Amino acid sequence: MKFDVLVLGAGIVGTSTAIHLQRRGLKTALIDRGAPGRETSYGNAGLIQREGVYPYAFPRDIGALLHYARNRSTDVRYHPSALPSIAPFLARYWHHSAPRRHAQIARRYSTLIEHCVTEHDALIASAGANDLLREGGWLKIFHTAGALEAACREAERWQTEYGVPFERLDATQLQRDEPSLAASLVGAIRYTASNSIRDPGELVTRYADYFASIGGRIIRGDATTLTPNWRVQTSEGAVEGRHAVVAMGPWSDTVTRPLGYRLPLAVKRGYHRHFQPEAGVTLNQPVLDAERGFLLAPMSQGIRLTTGVELALRDVPKTPVQMAAVEPLARDLFPLGAPVEAEPWMGCRPCTPDMLPIIGPAPVHRDLWFAFGHAHHGLTLGPVTGRLIAEMITGAPTLVDPAPFRADRF
Repeated sequence: MKFDVLVLGAGIVGTSTAIHLQRRGLKTALIDRGAPGRETSYGNAGLIQREGVYPYAFPRDIGALLHYARNRSTDVRYHPSALPSIAPFLARYWHHSAPRRHAQIARRYSTLIEHCVTEHDALIASAGANDLLREGGWLKIFHTAGALEAACREAERWQTEYGVPFERLDATQLQRDEPSLAASLVGAIRYTASNSIRDPGELVTRYADYFASIGGRIIRGDATTLTPNWRVQTSEGAVEGRHAVVAMGPWSDTVTRPLGYRLPLAVKRGYHRHFQPEAGVTLNQPVLDAERGFLLAPMSQGIRLTTGVELALRDVPKTPVQMAAVEPLARDLFPLGAPVEAEPWMGCRPCTPDMLPIIGPAPVHRDLWFAFGHAHHGLTLGPVTGRLIAEMITGAPTLVDPAPFRADRF
């Protein structure tokens, strides 16, 4: 079987890329070891973050560093055994998180973020997935006035610099909008230009179904068998393509390393679990408890409780201590009922030290393309990344300047 393009990885980034390539007349195969959207793309907060112009930085304040060093925080935990391996990555991450460098990174990052809602809207309409879309923003809630004021100053800066709108809600307005949340909250910020998804895994499934409906092929296969120029072993035999796109999220290095690339990719692990809401209560939109480090989102499966960051090696067994730490806090915030799953789900966010994804041609191999490293914003940036890769492969004018995201910046 021969194709114009082999897309390796059927998460949100790979599936979106396959759609854009097939739409442009390229015979495209989407290859994954499992079903579309069942790995990293399945377990996230479901946010399409138009406000996310500043990627998440490494803390540089000495007080914050000391706080996290104790390894008891609800929003960030680490495996001490992993530190020798990830220390070089963390040092570079800390370097790029300096305020001046972070601001420069945001100027580049924002060129992708500004298209995230419109590019999703186009694919959602094509895939018939409007029932999964929740418009109108999401909430960042606060327990203390000082934290609320600081967040409002930050939101005002984002609005001034990048035109990101927001609303400030006082305690009364918040209770009117979300009457089931704890009455002790002092207020919230709503990012009104952002949207959310009721089932991120199902969204990827719908996108994949749409890809197949326009002539694309979805094939089970082992991407780690990729060899130049370009062949992969699959359940249907060897598959060949003129181009290959690596869009395997946290597993991308399992393909790029054998080809000689030493890209600084690390992971931030995270957990979620669904709970039934207690009788008579509702949650109308995703809610981030910014001071306690967890998020609640109404999903098709129930109320999804997500944790912050666990710094660990990708493949070691899961240690959901953060979930155990935040569940009582979440129950204080919102009346959660019984858990839906027997145990928490775990996934890995693929991260680069400069907080920018890797999108574009491989530095050495002709017709090999990279599309990974989106960290916390894989769902947000999947469709715009797919469009950008397809434009570069076909030689079309690009929606944004791809230069800041090239692999050869490392």
